[in-house]
Amino acid sequence: MTKVELQTPTDLGANVNRDVPAALRALLADVFALYLKTRNFHWHVSGRHFRDYHLLFDEQAEQIFSMTDDIAERARKIGGTTLRSIGHIAREQRILDNDADYVDPQDMLAELRSDNQQLTREMRRIHDLCDEYGDVATASLLENWIDETERRIWFLYETGRTGPTS
Repeated sequence: MTKVELQTPTDLGANVNRDVPAALRALLADVFALYLKTRNFHWHVSGRHFRDYHLLFDEQAEQIFSMTDDIAERARKIGGTTLRSIGHIAREQRILDNDADYVDPQDMLAELRSDNQQLTREMRRIHDLCDEYGDVATASLLENWIDETERRIWFLYETGRTGPTS
């Protein structure tokens, strides 16, 4: 079989088959990077808020991981390909790893908040691309993921606040 024979038929057009799956591959790499960073912080958090942060990071990591299959399958549904290996993730990801031996819990919250904000910006960019091509199905998925990501940002922000609550 040739690459063309493996492409899923779609009425979206050749540019969509090229551009949207490429954007989704990079998004998927970022999602895996954010998942692993969130899991890393879940495993390594310490201090007086250990239980709360440990549980928050666990919940957020599960939510992030739940996006992965839908992202990959959407790329395949519209005739594209997706990630193939850890090395492929490393080449595509834009969210930076954190391999530090120790990260202060407040810094964990701030870094994850920033990474989720970066993910939101990227999803909005891909949504614009989908709008341009009339790919409403991918755009619809992105809208839900943006909402979930904004919720994570909100929780990370509120959890990390140290000033007045009013």
